[in-house]
Amino acid sequence: MKPGQLTRLERLYRRRVPVEKVISPELARSCTELSHEIRRQIGLLINRRGIIESVIIGTDRQLVIPELARSRSGPRLLRGVRFVHTHLNNQPLNKDDLTDLALLRLDLMAVLGVGNGGEPVSISLAHLVPPNPQGKAYEAWVPQSFQSFQCQCDQFVQSLEAEISRATPALRRMDDGASALLVSVTEERRSDQEERLRECQDLAASQGIQVVGTVMQRLPRINPKYVLGVGKITEVIIHALQSGADLLIFDRDLTPTQIKSLSEMIELKVIDRTQLILDIFASRAHSRAGKIQVELAQLKYRLPRLSQSSTAFSRLGGGIGARGPGETKLETDLRRVRDRIHHLERELKDLSRQREQQRPKRLRRGIPVVSIVGYTNAGKSTLLNTLTRSCVSAKDQPFETLDTVNRRLRLPSGRHVILTDTVGFIRDLPRDLLEAFRTTLDELHQADVLLHVVDASAPDRDQQIQVVEGLLHELDLQHVTRVLVMNKCDRLSPEAVDVLDRRFQASPERSRRALCVSALRKETLALLREAIAEVLESGVLVAEAG
Repeated sequence: MKPGQLTRLERLYRRRVPVEKVISPELARSCTELSHEIRRQIGLLINRRGIIESVIIGTDRQLVIPELARSRSGPRLLRGVRFVHTHLNNQPLNKDDLTDLALLRLDLMAVLGVGNGGEPVSISLAHLVPPNPQGKAYEAWVPQSFQSFQCQCDQFVQSLEAEISRATPALRRMDDGASALLVSVTEERRSDQEERLRECQDLAASQGIQVVGTVMQRLPRINPKYVLGVGKITEVIIHALQSGADLLIFDRDLTPTQIKSLSEMIELKVIDRTQLILDIFASRAHSRAGKIQVELAQLKYRLPRLSQSSTAFSRLGGGIGARGPGETKLETDLRRVRDRIHHLERELKDLSRQREQQRPKRLRRGIPVVSIVGYTNAGKSTLLNTLTRSCVSAKDQPFETLDTVNRRLRLPSGRHVILTDTVGFIRDLPRDLLEAFRTTLDELHQADVLLHVVDASAPDRDQQIQVVEGLLHELDLQHVTRVLVMNKCDRLSPEAVDVLDRRFQASPERSRRALCVSALRKETLALLREAIAEVLESGVLVAEAG
């Protein structure tokens, strides 16, 4: 650019736009004339006070809007700035303009069509819209002559934002806790995707998170950077804006790079399935062992993500008298996390030794151990309460029980056993969590019988059985005698119970039928007590899932 053109460009910063106008005629002409001379697009970011915050120079076909500040109050509404830029050859709004409008949550996106003589010929305008039955994300106005264009800018933007707020109840409930948009991206079948999404909704609800919407996409190949397809990201942003979501929960594990890329583009907090499960465990662990195991899993999860969190971690921390450049903030944090992990691992080993010392006492007494295992929220704690007349917390939500609970159970023969309730399993259980809880799960090796409790009413019952059996095999527990207990049969029709009964009775792989019970009805548990007594006396496998 020539010196005179640079001077004219610098003068644009000092211009002010009346709040009632999208752009003043004088400023519009200055932009279009200069754009015509240099054959490049020129863009202005203008706030609601009419102050020009940025002047952007692009190419003849596009320009790139720099990263905008996130510190505006009301982050879930419009950003508070509009973008007015030129298009050579009097071109109207294009797809890139509309994408930027959605991604950046701009008040308005306006295009000045440049005429052959450099004058502003037309103006094209677009804005976001409140939720609507048609599913429209934005409204694009028909291009109008710039000379006849009329729009009371300040009143229009205020009424638009008020309309979005009225149409989105979640925006008015600022004190109701977090609200989340669930995102499912998978290569699996649609039915499997829906079951996983339903499970993710239950996990979020158990943490008091209000789910305001879901977005689903099936891809032949997952995007390595954004997980979603680029076009789908725009839909997610619009959906989050219209629903008032302040959190995105992905129903899959995300890499540190994916979380960083998504957070930068979407400008909402992004968590994955593992983080959600870890948060649930952190809020439910009460014993010393449980808290240690959860903290260890959290630290192992966060360790590879520290380097992706912020550039602020790269500051030097050497101080006066330190030799060399000193240790960076990131290196300090990484070292502290590793030290804490080693400390927690030593504590878990100490707890494991204490339990090993307690086991001979139980063995000398000759009291058998019956451990309850199964998918999360299958009714394990309710079953323990009914059998032993206990009052262990048993809510209808995932991972209500984390700490191992032991109660004494008297069988019909008069023999006593120790009944143990354990943490529930779930598909794709986070690897760090499984390793951290291995100390607790190793207790299952001392069990004489495992009661595999299944939610008979679950739509994905068979998949849940396979998940539990797979984890038991991974824990090397396939040799322990198991009793398959079909719980919540009171939710099924008598015909469905008969079908379930015949299915397991007819299977040649099982020596006897599975037991259909309801943990809420004591009268249905008599057969279960007898089955436990029989298997302890004979060592015969009553029912095996697999």
